[in-house]
Order: sequence, then C-alpha cells, then structure tokens
Amino acid sequence: MEQQQLSHRLARDSDLDDLKLLMDAAIAENQKPFLTAEQISSSRAIMGLDSQLVADGTYFVVEIDGVLVGCGGWSRRATLYGGDRTPGRDAALLDPARDPARIRAMYTHPNFTRRGIGRLIMALCEAAAHKEGFREIELMATLSGEPLYRTCGYRAIERVEDARGGASVPLIRMRRPLEA
Repeated sequence: MEQQQLSHRLARDSDLDDLKLLMDAAIAENQKPFLTAEQISSSRAIMGLDSQLVADGTYFVVEIDGVLVGCGGWSRRATLYGGDRTPGRDAALLDPARDPARIRAMYTHPNFTRRGIGRLIMALCEAAAHKEGFREIELMATLSGEPLYRTCGYRAIERVEDARGGASVPLIRMRRPLEA
C-alpha cells in the first residue's frame, strides 16, 4: 500500500463542524479497547472541541488528500483539557517562565490511526510552544492516548478520574520539558 502524504495547517472557523464529527468518531471508536460504553458516553461531556484554540491560532488539522484525518493543538491558557461545554474552564494566560504550555484536544480519525498523525501534531505543538518561550509542556491523556505520549517523552505525574459526565473516566496528567 502506498504511503499517503500528510499535510497540515491551522484550523479555521469553517472547520468547526468537521472537527466535531472527527472528534465524535475518535471518542466513540478509539477508546473502545480501554473504556466501557458508559465511560465513553461520559467522555463526551468532558472532551471535545475547544473553539478558543482555533480562535487563538494554536489548533492544527492534518489532512490526507484534502480529507481531515486528525487534529490537535496547544494552548497558552490555563485550561488543561475539555471542550466548549466542559465546566470549570479557565482562559487565563499562562506565564511561559513558570507555567507549562498545554497540549490540547488531540484526535485521530479511527480509520487513520498509527500513521504518524499524532506525532506530527505533537511536533508542531511543541515547536510552537517553545517558540513562545515555554520551557515545559503538559497534557491530560486518555488511556488510548497514553502510549503515544510516553513514546514522545512525556511522563505521568498524576492519575485522576473525572466523573463530571456521569461515569468515572481515568485520565493521566503528563509532562515533559521542551528542548532548548
């Protein structure tokens, strides 16, 4: 099978509906080996699109032949994870001298996993955060995302459960230094 070329760009407001569809498919399918049906349903309440990332110009889309196959971004804001509907969001700006930047809302369409999409997004996010002066970066991983983040050099610093969606969903706070 011929390797298809990945292209990337910053997300635009016109992408929002397609991003929501991709995220829904990823939440529904990519977590099946790790979570129960109830936990996947609960995940929808605590995950999803954060349109602030698109407005901030820190959210990337990855395409193959013009088809959206993945998305993810980084943030200079305090919210660690969650979508537009998630309670407890905090839009305060982080201080690059003392706060880690955030990797946010990473999703790969289930039909396109294990093709380098996540690694590409991670590299784009880390480079952009480093350029803005951040020295560390952190994220809140799902169980399905943890292997990718470990491979990218992140280490677990805290394991938590988020039950705001009904069922308790296990999550892992992970962090790594950004290279000088």
